[in-house]
Amino acid sequence: MDKVFISDRVTNPDIEKSILGEFLTTEYSKDITVIMVWHQVVNASYLNDFPNLKGIIRYGVGFDKIDLEACAERGIVVCNNPDYCTEEVSTTATAMILNSSRCISRYDELARNYRSGWQENVLPHITRNSELTIGFIGLGRIGAMTLTACQASRYKTQFYDPYLPEGMDKVINSTKVDQLDNLLASSDIVSIHCPLNKETVGMVDDTFIKKMKAGSSLINTARGTILDSLDCIYTGLKSNHLNSVHLDVLPDEPPKSHPLIDAWRNRDDWLAGRLTINPHSAYHSIESGIEQRHKAAKNALKAVTTGVFSNIVNE
Repeated sequence: MDKVFISDRVTNPDIEKSILGEFLTTEYSKDITVIMVWHQVVNASYLNDFPNLKGIIRYGVGFDKIDLEACAERGIVVCNNPDYCTEEVSTTATAMILNSSRCISRYDELARNYRSGWQENVLPHITRNSELTIGFIGLGRIGAMTLTACQASRYKTQFYDPYLPEGMDKVINSTKVDQLDNLLASSDIVSIHCPLNKETVGMVDDTFIKKMKAGSSLINTARGTILDSLDCIYTGLKSNHLNSVHLDVLPDEPPKSHPLIDAWRNRDDWLAGRLTINPHSAYHSIESGIEQRHKAAKNALKAVTTGVFSNIVNE
């Protein structure tokens, strides 16, 4: 009988057991045909231990720790779990956009030192939402949901996504931009929602930042290594070319010592409230955690009972 094995992190597979029943095993055997993985690095060496493996199911959305070529060579299907945290990540991105334009964290830092003229201490550059344009790079589930939320908050919106079919701009009542450079030059806030692949890894570099509109802000809730490094963020903020940057993901997690990280940790005056860093937590809620495990297990059950996988990323 086919067996499903959980590679890492889950210490009490009660949810998975309730769905998979006798198909779930906690012990290695040659009968394992499906592996459910969290942070496990899946390379050719790891695959050698599973001679009858048919599929790998990622609990999360990203799959950059899985060697797709090695899997393809063995005829192994790789799946992800693309929508379990759509609402959570979208809400985080929307909150970061609102924070960027209304300067909530900036005021919080600066107000600590206000001793007089309390409400007269305003930041002169702040503009109402309806005067600002949010540019979205990538318009999948999360990007589209965030765009819709921004429209509800009266922002103007535009997007760059060369893989979307024609007419999507009409469906979502937004503006499609055909060239990334044009989006960067005309957006007051840029929000990144594209996947990590050969085209997007290291996409945000010094050239990218310089092409952004002066005084604009950057949001990244997608993948950390879409940033080439933290150098370009540091330069952009230090020179005031960037107004603010809000990150849920980083090139290195947890972050290593870097002038930007050091200034953030030390709460340096020049950076106060202009850089927000979350510990890659946008995916999280009680509900998303339960949904994540349910959906991964149901995909595994479908695979071992019908031979059909959902959400295949290496077709």
